[in-house]
Amino acid sequence: MNKVRNQAEICARSIVLIGMMGAGKSSLGLRLAEALKLPFMDADAEIEKAAAMSIAEIFNQHGEATFRDGERRVIKRLLDSEPMVLALGGGAFINDATRALVQEKALSIWLDVPLDELVRRVKKKPDKRPLLKGQNVEAKLTELMQIRAPLYGQATLKVDVGAGTHEAAIARLVSAIETHYAA
Repeated sequence: MNKVRNQAEICARSIVLIGMMGAGKSSLGLRLAEALKLPFMDADAEIEKAAAMSIAEIFNQHGEATFRDGERRVIKRLLDSEPMVLALGGGAFINDATRALVQEKALSIWLDVPLDELVRRVKKKPDKRPLLKGQNVEAKLTELMQIRAPLYGQATLKVDVGAGTHEAAIARLVSAIETHYAA
């Protein structure tokens, strides 16, 4: 990958990746962090570490409201530390307080992927997704997308990462970030 222009400016704030489950926030986030020479953190992994249980266990034992409260606290702690690339869970940006925190402290990027591609991706590991347990995957993703898309649309940037290789998606992300900081 070519040298990133505006490296110092780009790396002065955290970059937060948002989007639907299956959009590639974790896999692309790790590669983007490498390209930008920033640390990478996955909010869901940090939540599991803090709670000493899986996301599915938190949902099952305590419910979504408790999960979202813990999620917001973990994201705040992460954003109060050094700049990084941070992948959020699909529902995190829906929470008003979390969204405001991200918008204040970071550059937010919506990783946009067409619905049919999301369905294909999440069907590979449906048990990993608590919101899809016992659901028609396509119907549930359609419902979630209708609710979440207007809120995801509040992200600073929107980048289509649905087609092509990871390398092509990273190139589009880096280009969008460089263009944003050059403006």
